[in-house]
Amino acid sequence: MPLSAADVKAHARECGFDLCGIAQADPGGKLDRLADWIARGLAGDMTYLADSLDERLDPRRVLPTVRSVIALGCVYNARQPYSTAVAGDDRAVIARYAWGDDYHETLRNRLRPFVRWLAAAGGAGVEAFSCVDSGPIQERVFAERAGLGWIGKHTCVINPKLGSWIFLAAVLTNLELDADAPAVDQCGTCTRCIDACPTGAIVEPYTLDATRCLSYLTIESRGAVDPLLRESIGRQVLGCDICQDVCPWNRKAAVTDESVWQPCEGLAYPRLIDLCRLSDAGWRALLRGSAMRRAGLRRIRRSLAYASAHLPADDRDMALDALSAQDSATDPHVSDAIAWARTAHVARRT
Repeated sequence: MPLSAADVKAHARECGFDLCGIAQADPGGKLDRLADWIARGLAGDMTYLADSLDERLDPRRVLPTVRSVIALGCVYNARQPYSTAVAGDDRAVIARYAWGDDYHETLRNRLRPFVRWLAAAGGAGVEAFSCVDSGPIQERVFAERAGLGWIGKHTCVINPKLGSWIFLAAVLTNLELDADAPAVDQCGTCTRCIDACPTGAIVEPYTLDATRCLSYLTIESRGAVDPLLRESIGRQVLGCDICQDVCPWNRKAAVTDESVWQPCEGLAYPRLIDLCRLSDAGWRALLRGSAMRRAGLRRIRRSLAYASAHLPADDRDMALDALSAQDSATDPHVSDAIAWARTAHVARRT
């Protein structure tokens, strides 16, 4: 008896996934938008996107025999307030996705038994390729095609029942599975994410200029941040959730109590000055098993310097003095950020 879509979805739940849908592995459609986005210069220094563009535009270049794409999702929304609701300019903001265990490893650990089961249950000749974020697959496009949710104006996938705090994964397979109906866009006339972005990174609905996005600037960008954008970083030390915080679909977003997604001590709105004082050894312990490692300590401290400019004068000076005492202060971009923050005149935020 051939493997059914219902069997696949049931086993995905057993492996720890909250969402599972199936899409046909056709090229075209929204997959093609990536090429234009890169050509417009909106990808910044993320050259790996252009390097793997052929694969991202056509899943058959990843798995020539592919017939179906299994889209998977896990809710990671912990029971903590949104960043836009945390008062006080002394608190650092770290994106929710980085509070708990590294999602790459957690989802891969769930994918492995799922793919093994797929191969065994599907019979001889089953082929599969799985990826989480770092693979050459546009997971969001296939998640939308598979009915998991629509790609919102902020470019995140929104599930009408669960919200947008969802990690995505995908499995390409040569199995012919019944496809789900694609999700329907329900953003309507809402522009709250566009209006709330402090740097205007959502340049038009459904289009993000990565070079202005605080997630890109605090994680991907290796150099100094444009002086015109530094004040807008505010208290964002790593990543940014503002566009999701203000999304009406997240007012009643699903919440998870899974231990892997709960914030490690010191990552849910810690004091800026405490992070500035943290030693290299302290950071190594804090970042062990965390997705924050992608940014690296120098970039984190660069962002801490920019954020410290928003502290009251005495606290700002103590925070910057602590950063200056660290070995990474010799990095030209960290030292430049410290020097800027000492003399910057920024609006105090609450």
